[in-house]
Amino acid sequence: MLRTEGLGYWYQDKEQPLFQDINLEFEEGQSYAILGHSGTGKTTFLSLIAGLDKPREGDIFLNDRSLKQIGLTNYRRHDVAIVFQAYNLFNYMSPLNNLLTAMAITNASHAGDRGYAQRVLNDLGIGDDLITRNVQRLSGGQQQRVAIARTMCCDAKLVVADEPTGNLDEDNTKEVIDQFQRIAHEQGKCVIIVTHEPDVAARCDHQYRLENKQFVQLG
Repeated sequence: MLRTEGLGYWYQDKEQPLFQDINLEFEEGQSYAILGHSGTGKTTFLSLIAGLDKPREGDIFLNDRSLKQIGLTNYRRHDVAIVFQAYNLFNYMSPLNNLLTAMAITNASHAGDRGYAQRVLNDLGIGDDLITRNVQRLSGGQQQRVAIARTMCCDAKLVVADEPTGNLDEDNTKEVIDQFQRIAHEQGKCVIIVTHEPDVAARCDHQYRLENKQFVQLG
């Protein structure tokens, strides 16, 4: 589904890259974890495959089409869904309206279907008493589930998440990772998670560690 060819990135000095000559493949129906210490470049890598930044060298392909050909704006709108550690919800809206807005913006197949959005939220533990409440009145774990529900309502086959459990306790962390696995295995999406938590990474289907400017597959 997604692959990188000769991918490299540096800030100012090419002789001091974060990573270089990265050749990886990510498939639908699978979950992937990217591990690494702070400052190694794992979040930068995520920003590249999410279309938030451009590589310094190399290319990224979605179903054999270069992101340069697709266009980053089209790619972000239709092909990739991003889950941030800070949730990035519309904080003046309810969970239900967050999902409906995301579906409308991306022209998803279920756009305008309130019943579908409600069912997705309910399945993730956001009950009818919460779906019309302002998201700022929800707990961190509940807000993260709304963010995950948003990715499930949109048609993008690629889901990327940046430290999605960083603000959560152990129970909510387990539940959130369970939901990412559902997205991969039941919805057939490709899920890529950046994390510094080995326990989180261990629950994904594949694990990579970014060290010494290269990605090393674990397990």
